Amino acid sequence: MVDILVRNVDQATADRLKEKAKAEGKSVSEIAREALAAAARPSKEEAWAEIDRIRAKIGKVSGDSTADIREWRDNDERYR
Repeated sequence: MVDILVRNVDQATADRLKEKAKAEGKSVSEIAREALAAAARPSKEEAWAEIDRIRAKIGKVSGDSTADIREWRDNDERYR
């Protein structure tokens, strides 16, 4: 894990973080980590670009996996 120090957070933002943390039964640090993680997620465009890159690397996939997926699903206890 990495420590990040955020300076000059305005008081209103700090107060909202504290209120949110209290309401959710979490620490301010946990709420801040969640906010940072959400802000750092790739955009839809970035995610699709990565998917396209993987598809290009894999190449054309032939066949139909529908029967395999249904068999797996039907044999999985979580879906009964």
